Amino acid sequence: MKKIVSGILVALIGCICLASCAESTPAKSKGASVLVAYFSATGTTKNLAEYAAGILNADIYEIVPQDPYTDEDLAYYTGGRADQEQNDPSARPAISGLIKNMSQYDTVLIGYPIWHGQAPKIIYTFLESYDFSGKTILPFCTSHSSGIGSSASNLHSLAPNANWLDGTRFAAGTSESEIQAWLESHELIDTKEVSTLPYDGIYPQHEPYGTGVGAMPGRVVWAYDPESVDWDGKGYWWETDHFDESAILDMVNESIASLGGKENAKDGWAALFAANNSTRGRSGGYTAGEKIAIKANINGSAVYDDDTSGETKMSYTNPVLLKALLTSLVEEAGVAPENITVYDVSRLFPDYMVEMCTNGELNGIHFVDRSTGVADESAPIVWSHSFSGKVNYLPTCVTEAAYVINLANLKGHSYGITLCGKNHFGSFINGNTMRPPEGANLHQWLTRNEMGIYSPLVDLMANADLGGKTILYMLDALICAPSEGASITGNNSRWQQSPFDGDYTSSVFVSQDPVAIDSVGADFLMNEPTVTENNGSLRGNPTVENYLHEAGLVAKSPSGTVYTDSQGHPVTNLGVHEHWNNSTEKLYSRNLGKSEGIELIPLLHIHSAGKS
Repeated sequence: MKKIVSGILVALIGCICLASCAESTPAKSKGASVLVAYFSATGTTKNLAEYAAGILNADIYEIVPQDPYTDEDLAYYTGGRADQEQNDPSARPAISGLIKNMSQYDTVLIGYPIWHGQAPKIIYTFLESYDFSGKTILPFCTSHSSGIGSSASNLHSLAPNANWLDGTRFAAGTSESEIQAWLESHELIDTKEVSTLPYDGIYPQHEPYGTGVGAMPGRVVWAYDPESVDWDGKGYWWETDHFDESAILDMVNESIASLGGKENAKDGWAALFAANNSTRGRSGGYTAGEKIAIKANINGSAVYDDDTSGETKMSYTNPVLLKALLTSLVEEAGVAPENITVYDVSRLFPDYMVEMCTNGELNGIHFVDRSTGVADESAPIVWSHSFSGKVNYLPTCVTEAAYVINLANLKGHSYGITLCGKNHFGSFINGNTMRPPEGANLHQWLTRNEMGIYSPLVDLMANADLGGKTILYMLDALICAPSEGASITGNNSRWQQSPFDGDYTSSVFVSQDPVAIDSVGADFLMNEPTVTENNGSLRGNPTVENYLHEAGLVAKSPSGTVYTDSQGHPVTNLGVHEHWNNSTEKLYSRNLGKSEGIELIPLLHIHSAGKS
């Protein structure tokens, strides 16, 4: 069982009348350990469960039926499976996967939909599967019309030695603040409580710099599913059979929904497009026919030659994650494949990756690399600091796009860290085909180990065609490399910090705030022994965050640089920078109830026994 912070054990029983719901903001749970367990048929209960888990900083467990329900199964009054189960007192649908250590929890929230006025029978299975003696159980449900009624009290006999609190029914559209108020009413939250754990970071701790941006300002969503990666550490890390494509697609869609503050990925994407448009004087969301450019990080492929096999142990964008992102764009956001371009004009894409990402419903997606990228000579990058180097042009696939997605890697670098900010070192053309950043003379600013100096990464964040158009920042953290040039092995990619505990990171991070997501990534990297033991440039070196200070304080940067958007307009805000409270709880200012700062939303999944 994975946890972000210890809290009260609450089995979250969220009722949905095969209905819909909302999402949440973490606060501070009181005392003991909390579990939020839920069954959700359509996603409504799931959203409320994620709200509650985030607010309480609790573990979350999805009650997954061994035999998934189909639309036909769920159709009311048709004699289908759900009807039959609800009419059969002995029905106990099997659950896929067990909670390994239920004894660690003191409070459990149990969430479920209302089916024919009662909890689904799979909730009965759940309650009969564990010993809840002495635990506090708080049920809740959502429905279009039915109240919680006897659905909760009828469950008491299944856990007679538990302390049952009164359950609550929530309507569709229940807000995050309503969930927080409900939890506070049960004294499960103390918003005034201060962590007793000391700050244990290398970076100096400080108040938030800058202002959060995005549909949910300052929000970074972290999806973690240990089922998504299954690699024995042998062979190439990127081989697709090491990854669960379905699990990774779920991680992407759930993250998009949460990032937009919505119930589902479709509405989440709409919120992200609208939020970006609002910053550019545009109204509404995505319009059919608009082009999207996705900057992948293909740094480890064709580094020294023109080999497009992808057969290297160095890191590059995970092919299964890229496919999942593309699938979500097509299926959920409604973007036609022919309007999507994946690019990295400093490297060559592996042939197998291109093939798997252009088949079936993805047919028509374009890939642009260093051999096919065309420089838009009307769009030179204008740096905010004068230094020698080649003139750098954005590729036409970027300048012609209405939107950009920055798909970077969570990994160390020989200069410390490389996240979304440095990902755009593969976004310009200057005649140095193999090494555009060297042609631009940019590395001098990354190797000085100083604070308060100019950073070209901030210029790339601020660039109107790059950062200005970006609707989504994503960190591929499924398998993390200690450095860009390292050969990835099982030993140097299994992380020690919780919740990974000696396993792969199996994670995806998303945000609309470029400063916030890199700040979170910097905290994870600096506090991970597997990374710092294999990366001397990062170990104990807080100066690697210079660009984050410059970005967070961009209106009055420590270096004195006046950063512009490359079109002559000074930039006054790019996002918010701070560090978590400690590496155990991983809480930021908004998680602690403050009005400004980062909000880290963990979506932690448990699918089977043996995965903890």
